Amino acid sequence: MAMIKAAIDAGANLLNGSEFYGPSLQDNSLTLLRQYFEKYPNDAKKVVISIKGGLRLPLAVDNSPEYTRESIENCLRLIGDKGKIDMWEMGRRTTQTEYIQSLRVIDSYVKQGKIGGVTLSEVNANTIRQAAKVVNIVGVEIELSLFHTDPLHNGICAACAELDIPIFAYSPLGRGFLTGKIQKPEDMYSLFRQIPRFQAEHFDANLKLVEKVKEWAAKKGCTPAQFSINWLVALSKRPNMPKIIPIPGAASLERVRENIYEVELTDEDMDEVDVFLKQFNISGDRLAQVHAQWLDPNDTTEVTA
Repeated sequence: MAMIKAAIDAGANLLNGSEFYGPSLQDNSLTLLRQYFEKYPNDAKKVVISIKGGLRLPLAVDNSPEYTRESIENCLRLIGDKGKIDMWEMGRRTTQTEYIQSLRVIDSYVKQGKIGGVTLSEVNANTIRQAAKVVNIVGVEIELSLFHTDPLHNGICAACAELDIPIFAYSPLGRGFLTGKIQKPEDMYSLFRQIPRFQAEHFDANLKLVEKVKEWAAKKGCTPAQFSINWLVALSKRPNMPKIIPIPGAASLERVRENIYEVELTDEDMDEVDVFLKQFNISGDRLAQVHAQWLDPNDTTEVTA
């Protein structure tokens, strides 16, 4: 509660949560937000709230229209009368037919005024373009950071720029790796140790990127985390790029305050980063197979509104 308050008071006005962030589908981000707005009702109008749903626990994607409706209704109930949902998205995409049908379900809640807009999560460029033909898309949530730059090259950023859709960049600190505080695999949060690129055979190779981020940060007089987050902000100002909004997580008040600090990166700073990234290859996959199975495949078929 104190961390949410600190973030809002410091000027952060996008809160990103989920029906499946928490121990159960009845005890999660939304129940925490409900408690927060019961205590600070005036803060509801200060923020934009983005919520994901559409997953069954422990881990199963359900894109059916029936479950999408059930998930939205549950989210609305959990956040309570003092809260609101400005954006809602299915956590992952599976089959094309059900996904498109469920986009229309989400849009029906927008037209009823129960949620603010339709967003997408972990989708490829084809899905973004097809979804935009069916409903108005107000945001795309993807992983994007110095540690994962694929969206810059696989058409996702290009599609969002073309359609004027902002990107919500999750894991902007590479799950904590880019903070410079992690020096060995055992330093990682236990849940992240199963990710291949954090395992011993890849770790040291990837640490070379972190050492470079430390150098860049030192020159700017900021922390590696601040440099990494502000690189994303600066990236959105480059030609042919969409608006990019980093959504870092934090485990303490100190980290909240660190993450919101603004650093102005010049074109020269950005060019220096570009040169390094072009010759640096991340070692290892970004997701364990249990999670990678839910990545959006490139099988999007043509649909019409």
